[in-house]
Amino acid sequence: MKVLTKEEEQLHYNATIKGGIVGGVIGTALGTAGAIVASRQIHGFRALTIPFRAFLVASTGTFASVIAADRASNSYDIEHNPQKKQEVERERERERLLESNKTMLQRSREWAEQNRYPIIFGFWIASMVGSFAIVNKQPLSASQKIVQARIYAQGSTLAVLLASFAVEANDATNGVGRWETIKILDPNDPTHKHFIEKKIHHERYAGEDQWREMVEAEEERIASRKAAESAKHHEGEAARKSSKSKQHEGEAAKKESKEAKQHDGEAAKKDDKAKQHEDKAGKKEDKAEQHDDAAAKKDDKAAQ
Repeated sequence: MKVLTKEEEQLHYNATIKGGIVGGVIGTALGTAGAIVASRQIHGFRALTIPFRAFLVASTGTFASVIAADRASNSYDIEHNPQKKQEVERERERERLLESNKTMLQRSREWAEQNRYPIIFGFWIASMVGSFAIVNKQPLSASQKIVQARIYAQGSTLAVLLASFAVEANDATNGVGRWETIKILDPNDPTHKHFIEKKIHHERYAGEDQWREMVEAEEERIASRKAAESAKHHEGEAARKSSKSKQHEGEAAKKESKEAKQHDGEAAKKDDKAKQHEDKAGKKEDKAEQHDDAAAKKDDKAAQ
């Protein structure tokens, strides 16, 4: 997966905004033209309030802007990603080969799946017009007719959305359609013998899952930033521990030196005391010799 730089993200964003603006202008123009024609040709549409007609025009422009921005984003991503461009070309070639063997019913179903949201929006517009045409025959005020037509249109549109979501959920549950469950080798198995199940998503059109890739790329960027911050934190902790260890070693060396000096001093004092004791013993021996000499002299004198 390619991780986009800030410059590439900005260029991608600019292309998406440009596509959305162009689509919004075209959609608003078409909505305005449609509203003008409907006002001239359809009596029920002329009975609508000006704010409601403006809402229909703005809704057309908004919807066209969203679709155009999404397609512009996908086109930019494909054009500036050679690997994805090759994959899209191979997929188109494969689809062309498959299309030649499909029935008209299968093609219609796939087209409906690929254009689900435009169909739902068109169905909502058609249901609004049809509902108002039906309600317009009832003896009600214009505001009451608009409210009832909107309720009918919203109910029918909600039913279509629920049916679409039900089909999507059923495909995801059964692992068919756009969702498929496959078996792959477990990347955490060193023997490369264990298989695990993985659910993959098939794109209905090129670039549909681009947002997933962008989210994954952003998650990888955040994870790498957290890993770098964690590494710096660990390095700082290691440096502090090393500094404390050196400090403890210095204190231990000082303590050992102090104890050694004290021990040497005590040993020197003991040596001094031993010398003093020896000196005293020598003096006692000298006195004893002097006493013996004196006694011998006395004995000599007595003998004389």
